[in-house]
Amino acid sequence: MTPTLVEAQALPAPHTVTDTGIRRSLLEDLALKTLFVSGELTLRELGEHMQLSLHVVDELFQSLRREQLCEVKGMIAGIHRVTATQGGKRRAIELLELNQYVGPAPVSLESYLKNVRSQTVQGADIHDADIRRVFDHLVLGDEVLERVGTAIVSGTSIFVYGPTGGGKTSIAETLPNIYPDSVWIPYAVEVDSQFIVVYDATTHRPVEQPSWGEADTRWVRCRRPRVFVGGELTPEMLDLQMNPISKFYSAPLQMKANNGVLIIDDFGRQRIRPEDLLNRWIVPLDRRVDFLTLRGGKKFEVPFDLFVVFATNLNPMELADEAFMRRIQNKIRLGYPPPPQFKQIFRRCCDGLSLNYTDDMVSYFIQVLENRYHQPLRPCYPKDIVNQIVWTAKYEGHSASLDRETIDRACRNYFVNPEDMEKEKESSAKGIRSF
Repeated sequence: MTPTLVEAQALPAPHTVTDTGIRRSLLEDLALKTLFVSGELTLRELGEHMQLSLHVVDELFQSLRREQLCEVKGMIAGIHRVTATQGGKRRAIELLELNQYVGPAPVSLESYLKNVRSQTVQGADIHDADIRRVFDHLVLGDEVLERVGTAIVSGTSIFVYGPTGGGKTSIAETLPNIYPDSVWIPYAVEVDSQFIVVYDATTHRPVEQPSWGEADTRWVRCRRPRVFVGGELTPEMLDLQMNPISKFYSAPLQMKANNGVLIIDDFGRQRIRPEDLLNRWIVPLDRRVDFLTLRGGKKFEVPFDLFVVFATNLNPMELADEAFMRRIQNKIRLGYPPPPQFKQIFRRCCDGLSLNYTDDMVSYFIQVLENRYHQPLRPCYPKDIVNQIVWTAKYEGHSASLDRETIDRACRNYFVNPEDMEKEKESSAKGIRSF
């Protein structure tokens, strides 16, 4: 069974400047800058640069031609080539000093708002079989799967917390895979004659696109966005960012994540204080709308239509107050797995690297963990220890095997031995430096 969502339909290609929803003068300025930067273009090439239909760019060209800002330069293979006139070049230079955006034409804010709402992340019809299929590569208990599924159906937010190495990041990274459909992301949005670039090639994953002229190709068909940030998160990333040289805006990360999933890993360890992030988003999480501000002071509203995942190994109650935690609708604590589940994880890791698995050897590993290294059964340990065994065997030039000797060697490489630390303390107390 595959989860069903309403597949967003492509918007029809605009056939007139009026159909674009963007002021004629702004599109003419963009066309003139494009011609200046490119030199000579056919009208079709100009349309492909601006992602506008031939009808629209011809209308723009005729207007610029009447103003003597561009002209037909010549003809190659029966196709006219156009370029900026000397007056057009001077005008283009003036425009580039105001902003250097030269790319696909923007969509209107009104069109963006309408499209985001029609593609809402809250529209998924997801059930138990879907969750089990997507999370099949992880060993999770029935209760955890049920709670994750409930959170995804809500389309709101989830707080995943618990001790380090418990699988929080693995769950967070898997969550976006539940969405099988695609959405339409605009290259840019125009607000008050300012360009805000939304499409990000490092974030969005395009799928099959309609041919130029068949649809409004100012929109890029992509998988539902998945934006992942960790300790690098800064306050600036949550608001519009204007490049001081190019003088146009980049959308904040939550706007890039609209209609998709935003994962904040290691929450509480960012370069922004938790309370500052929480205060910034307390209204968006509650009302599902965000407010952004242009440099001139103009405020405008955009949807906050994303599934937000907070993952942390810190105490949630020390990171956020009750008012904020109430707005995060779903909370899951991941603890340490019981021995049978831990062994199942170990078996899968062995199978993945063609390493022999025996229940007795994993029972021995559990004893070593608990008695020698005083460690809990963290879900990350099987993969890490199996990797150590395989790496050592590869270095020594023989096949890897799971036995007491290889387990002991892997643990010595991986863990800090408590006995060594006690010896270090004793040496320090005697004034002896061991290293």
